[in-house]
Amino acid sequence: MGLHPQLVIIGRIALAAFLGYLVGLDRAARGKDAGDRTFALVALGSAAFVAMGEQVFPFTADRIVQGVATGVGFLGAGVIFRASGSVKGLTTAAALWGAAAIGAVVGVGLYLTGAALAGILLIVLELHAVGFMRRLSRGGGDEDEDDSPTD
Repeated sequence: MGLHPQLVIIGRIALAAFLGYLVGLDRAARGKDAGDRTFALVALGSAAFVAMGEQVFPFTADRIVQGVATGVGFLGAGVIFRASGSVKGLTTAAALWGAAAIGAVVGVGLYLTGAALAGILLIVLELHAVGFMRRLSRGGGDEDEDDSPTD
């Protein structure tokens, strides 16, 4: 493989890490265990696996994407735990899965889509902090209390 394709892959990995870091800043600001570095590393790893798969194994790269989704699912499961009768960490686990998707999308070269995905993920995470959205969420029986102010 020549130098140019490798530089493109490095750029994809760097962009994915940066976008994952931005999403992780939200989790870090809320005091969650999985924060900026974790999200950056998940997005970075996803981008690296997918970009490598696209370059080296173009006809079976879909299997690498499946492996990334499954692997990050297990990582997310480690973030979820039960405490005093309620489940904690669901939002962080789901956001980790989203960071992996950002990495995968950027890893195949869809830069604008990856940036948009990161923006949408941040909006979803921040909507919960908006007063009327919080009331709607509480009234709708949302079982994910991951972002409660007392957390």
